[in-house]
Amino acid sequence: MDNLEIYLSKQHKKRGSNRTRREEAYDRIKDAIRHAELKPGEPLSETRLSKLLGISRTPVREALQQLVQEGLVETAPGQTVTVASRSIQDVLDVVHIRSLLEPELVRLAAESISKTQIEQLEAIILKLEEAAKNHDLAAWAKVDVRFHEIIKEACPNKLLGQTVVQLKNRVHQVANIDTHTNPERLVACTQEHRDIFNAIKARDGNKARQAMETHIAALTNSLLKRISYR
Repeated sequence: MDNLEIYLSKQHKKRGSNRTRREEAYDRIKDAIRHAELKPGEPLSETRLSKLLGISRTPVREALQQLVQEGLVETAPGQTVTVASRSIQDVLDVVHIRSLLEPELVRLAAESISKTQIEQLEAIILKLEEAAKNHDLAAWAKVDVRFHEIIKEACPNKLLGQTVVQLKNRVHQVANIDTHTNPERLVACTQEHRDIFNAIKARDGNKARQAMETHIAALTNSLLKRISYR
């Protein structure tokens, strides 16, 4: 059993059953891409994925088509389907768009968020801090995804939320490399998340916007440093 098979098996055990087979295939393939179990440029065989997922080829094909639309998967010449490859410049382009949209998203979320969602974010912040303390990069990345998902869910402008999530999905792997390979950046990034949360908890939209702007600016600067050292 290879690493991908083990990962997909674990994901299957964690999932609920109240979903279609296409949705299940989509979620599990997407998770494998975002957590680097499926690497950029890696071919995606419908037959192999169908076998590993225990799902017939039709819903797997439909899931791949959705991932193509979202930019996580590419169709190469000859109709070969592969995990999308992203350069640092791709990430910088997306981060620039995020800098225009995500501060507004978090401002709206801070002004509309429910008590339950605040409690969920607080639990997530504690998990982020624990993962950063233990240098558990995989756990940190997984919890970070949920942090941003809750903010998106709290935003009353659903189109804005969906747009930001789709942008983040396109470059999730590459954007996390710097955080994962730089312990100091991991600590700083965790504090930036704490600052965003504190503003949201206070329901201070403008402060939440500023905290997100600071976070994205720090991410941009870190990525620019990586480029200058190449």
